[in-house]
Amino acid sequence: MSPLDVLRDVYGHANFRTSQSQVIDHVMSGHHAMVVMPTGMGKSLCYQIPGILLRRDPADLTLVLSPLIALMQDQVDALCHKGVDATFINSSLDANVRNQRYREVAEGRYALLYVTPERFRKPEFREALAKRKVQLFVVDEAHCVSQWGHDFRPDYSRMAEIRSVVADPVTIAVTATATAECRDDIYRQLGIDAADVGLFHEGIDRPNLQLDVQHVYDEAEKLEHLHDLLHSAMAKTGSTILYFSLIKTLQRFSDQLLSRGVDHVCYHGDLPRQARRRIQDEFMSGHADLVLATPAFGMGIDKSDIRMVIHAETPGSIESYYQEIGRAGRDGKPSRCVWLYDQADLMTQMQFIEWSNPDAAFYGRLFDALQSKREQCLAYGLQWLSDQLQRISRHDHRLDTAMAMLERAGVLAGPRPPECFDLTTDHLPAPFDDDAALGQKKTRDQQRLYELVKFAATDPSDRQRYLYEYFC
Repeated sequence: MSPLDVLRDVYGHANFRTSQSQVIDHVMSGHHAMVVMPTGMGKSLCYQIPGILLRRDPADLTLVLSPLIALMQDQVDALCHKGVDATFINSSLDANVRNQRYREVAEGRYALLYVTPERFRKPEFREALAKRKVQLFVVDEAHCVSQWGHDFRPDYSRMAEIRSVVADPVTIAVTATATAECRDDIYRQLGIDAADVGLFHEGIDRPNLQLDVQHVYDEAEKLEHLHDLLHSAMAKTGSTILYFSLIKTLQRFSDQLLSRGVDHVCYHGDLPRQARRRIQDEFMSGHADLVLATPAFGMGIDKSDIRMVIHAETPGSIESYYQEIGRAGRDGKPSRCVWLYDQADLMTQMQFIEWSNPDAAFYGRLFDALQSKREQCLAYGLQWLSDQLQRISRHDHRLDTAMAMLERAGVLAGPRPPECFDLTTDHLPAPFDDDAALGQKKTRDQQRLYELVKFAATDPSDRQRYLYEYFC
């Protein structure tokens, strides 16, 4: 069976798009690949079709590392609906189901297996995986690997270590957003020489998207713009995502829109997992045409008729902005992306940058607390520890960031209580004691936000070109 046969028989498409066929041939011939494609252009086919074709023996397996539970569940559901033997293993499953899937993996079931990088911490998972031969290693949302990426995840920086566990197989990294600097860092984190990776870069051109920036001065003006946008002709032809940075702002605008008779659903991290799943299903099915959401909403959303993506608050970076607007117009029809730009919103993003980049003094205080107050940490937990280190805001995420980075460096015994309170060394190692080294990522985060400010000032006719020059 050829890749084109699989495309037609399994996926129901007559022909490949863009460089999909070349990527598949490249991977099938045993070569590593980096695939940068705009959202909605079919990146997943570039590894799913090889995953189906490389299943020549029950031991053969394609392993997909994915950052979000909802993302992998949606992809697995779609594959199973097409008759592909695929599954996922993550923390959303209860222990009995997880153990059953471990046994099935060990016994040779499944052509594609989706997991998060954290799953490799589990001895029982590694034991089951050891009975399989990973033919293809896939890193989805590969920008999460790089410290220069806009959505860096500490566990994603273990890629070289994880690849070695599965005997360094052919690897494909896929993303919609990766600058040249980010791509180089991804290669380093994967432990693969850049010269050994085929780059398939489709650019970022989305000519069907109209990119608008509307300058506003306060929330009242934002609300008036939103009222007009949500009652426009384009809004009535499909679905709309309205993005907010802060949950409290989202809730405030939700109340205002409801008072004006604008029906919608809300999606944010404070909702229970089942509620988030229900809201996503309502949006995907068309029962809800408008969702007010924080940036976590949208990863893996493959809905073709999203006619508008509106940012009611300033995104965190130009990479985040591009990824989020990429959810609009996947059917190729004209769609509108509107950013309601209030300069005051920049302060929120500057605060987020501070929280995601603890300085050496914070790491020092954390290390001292773990050394001298371990018993209190065990008794009262992470929230107590956070209160000891800072009292500025309950949304200050420096402790989460610092604990994750220390655990990744082997300074902490584990990622969660009680192991995360156990130090493996009696001194704070580099770079956690070096403000200059720590400051490099913070400076890069600030530069990405500044690029977004420059984008807002760009002439409307030049905005597509600005994005192209930044990413390519």
